[in-house]
Amino acid sequence: MSERYIMKKNEIKNVIEKSDKKVELENIVKKCNIEEGTKNILKKSNREAETKNKAEQINNKNTEQKKKFTIMGLSVWRILAYFIIYSVVGYIIETIFGIITKGTWESRQSFLYGPFCAIYGLGAAIMIIFLHKYSKNYTRLFIGGFIVGSIVEYLVSWIGEMLLGVKWWDYSNMPLNINGRICVYFSIFWGFLALYLIASFNPRIDRLINWIKSKLSVNALKILTTTVTTLLLIDCVVTGIALSFFLVRMVYNYDINVANKEIVAKKYEDIYGDEKLSKFVYKHWGDRKMLRTFPNLKVQDVDGNMIYMDNLLSDIQPYYYKFNFKK
Repeated sequence: MSERYIMKKNEIKNVIEKSDKKVELENIVKKCNIEEGTKNILKKSNREAETKNKAEQINNKNTEQKKKFTIMGLSVWRILAYFIIYSVVGYIIETIFGIITKGTWESRQSFLYGPFCAIYGLGAAIMIIFLHKYSKNYTRLFIGGFIVGSIVEYLVSWIGEMLLGVKWWDYSNMPLNINGRICVYFSIFWGFLALYLIASFNPRIDRLINWIKSKLSVNALKILTTTVTTLLLIDCVVTGIALSFFLVRMVYNYDINVANKEIVAKKYEDIYGDEKLSKFVYKHWGDRKMLRTFPNLKVQDVDGNMIYMDNLLSDIQPYYYKFNFKK
């Protein structure tokens, strides 16, 4: 075998080896590119997943906050429960107070049909909302009760007079009063009441609510609370209409000299000039029904005199039962 042939053979072998190495290098480069691409895809996918998780967390947090919407740390459902419970408690207290002080069992309800004294429910709910965080600070409880109770009492009195034309109470003859709506004695009473309410009585109501929650499902409790609250609102609206019709009738029939008397006379003609409406009003909201439901109802004439409806309707007994405590 010639030397030239051997050299040619080695040269071909070297070329093949170089070609194989080149292919190998190209394969390595391709593999690296694929791995790098895969890494980039994975990084991008991870970033997208992380972004999606954060968005879901934010949405879940917002949904949870909506579900747990609170007012001063109290759920709306619990506040409504407070209003309902304390309205009933207030009705019982006022009824007992009437029996002790007057010797009569008379209506002390705020509305025509339900056993609710709304000022107690409203006052208690507002006091609890603003003062429940100070249950251990008696000074703040007293001052807070003094202020919150006075504001609620003034607003309820003002709304009753402005919207319904009636005066639920009048402190004009008591010292340190403001427009006869509030006075310092009752403001002090609200302060002491807040002390007892927040520090002692309301924890028992909370235990009662929690006990009821343990016996009923959350949905059942919400349905119950919503139903009672709706009925209360309907009762409130109906009461406002009935009171307005009754007072218009009393002012017109007994010629009470109130402000805007001409407007009252026009309302009387519009209401009682309609035969069907008139029959409905007298049937459901007659003098006996209205006086027995609101035995202390009164209006103020232009001279500032208080005109009591029970004095005008003296033939109607303004109470359910009169007790004889004398031996």
